[in-house]
Amino acid sequence: MISSAIKPASILCVGKEWFPTRPGGLNRYVHEFIHQLVANGDQVELCAADLTALDSQSNLTLTHLTATQQTLPHRLWNSHRQFQQRAFIIPDAINLHFSLYSFPVLNALPPAIPLTFTFHGPWAAESEQEQQNRWSIAFKYWIEQQVYQRCDRFIVLSQAFGTILHQTYGIPWERIHVIPGGVNTHRFQPHLSPLAARQQLGWASDRKILFTPRRLVHRMGIDQLLTALVTVKQQVPEVWLAIAGKGPLQTTLAQQAEALGLQQHVQFLGYLPDDQLPLAYQAADLTVVPSQSLEGFGLILLESLACGTPALCTPVGGMPEVLRPLAPDLVTTTPDAPAIAQQLIHLLTGRGTLPSRRDCRAYACQNFDWQLISDRVRSVLLTPK
Repeated sequence: MISSAIKPASILCVGKEWFPTRPGGLNRYVHEFIHQLVANGDQVELCAADLTALDSQSNLTLTHLTATQQTLPHRLWNSHRQFQQRAFIIPDAINLHFSLYSFPVLNALPPAIPLTFTFHGPWAAESEQEQQNRWSIAFKYWIEQQVYQRCDRFIVLSQAFGTILHQTYGIPWERIHVIPGGVNTHRFQPHLSPLAARQQLGWASDRKILFTPRRLVHRMGIDQLLTALVTVKQQVPEVWLAIAGKGPLQTTLAQQAEALGLQQHVQFLGYLPDDQLPLAYQAADLTVVPSQSLEGFGLILLESLACGTPALCTPVGGMPEVLRPLAPDLVTTTPDAPAIAQQLIHLLTGRGTLPSRRDCRAYACQNFDWQLISDRVRSVLLTPK
């Protein structure tokens, strides 16, 4: 709770969609952050898409802006109109998280209130990585620029994404605050043994299990992980990979796994219900995040560590900033398949030392618990202009 010496504040947030109805790193971050503020006594309003079927709480107001299935012009217009029609309360701070829904409300924001943008990633560059058309990419970059020009300060989850914000969008470093993401250490905790978690999920008890919860798109690197697994299974024959998530590459990746002869070593779980995610982390020997580009932080890493399970990542974006202080062996030398395979073999065969469940848990709690992180973010949001 906020101490009696700290006055509760009113904070307006503009997000993307509601979690867990719409999963994703940005949505989870916003969901966890605003609920931490609410638990601490702040009054919070969240404006986002697809909020119509949700009920507000006593000190949490949910303002529906638009529906994601609508066309882009309709989403922009509806967001502008819905924001204008809301019961207007002047907040103490404004925190924007997503450029698309921030842009149509900019002119309605009170100019005297400090405006902070939490930069979760370069929206246009992510679209370019997924090979969207150049007009869509140009439009997204223009939207980002319009929004960023209005903001007083920025929060990034890693030094790596601070560099992108500075170099790509020209934001001076003195306006950028690096504050890592947080994890709900009550929800993600090692309350079961790996065997008990496997029994609940129906997973094998006698195999080395890797787990990766990822959206199935190019930059997440699942194709590299599958290629690496061909080499890994030669030295760790009992290895088994559980892939949770959906996306446009699901069929392609399943065909790749079959072509590589991995039918007995890989299972595509599809969408994993959110209540099963902590179970899956606890059931695994190792969580693997093989991202190839634009991974600003990697909340998955924190969730796994809080559950007591070490995680292996590629040296991409902000992920090494999370794992190297715990154990340098948890970061591969390069993002490609041979390096992933080499490090998996090193760790799964005992040649490398994995941090213990206790050490993983302690590291997550001491450095990334949402109570600690939300206090730091709140301090930046409420700093006067």
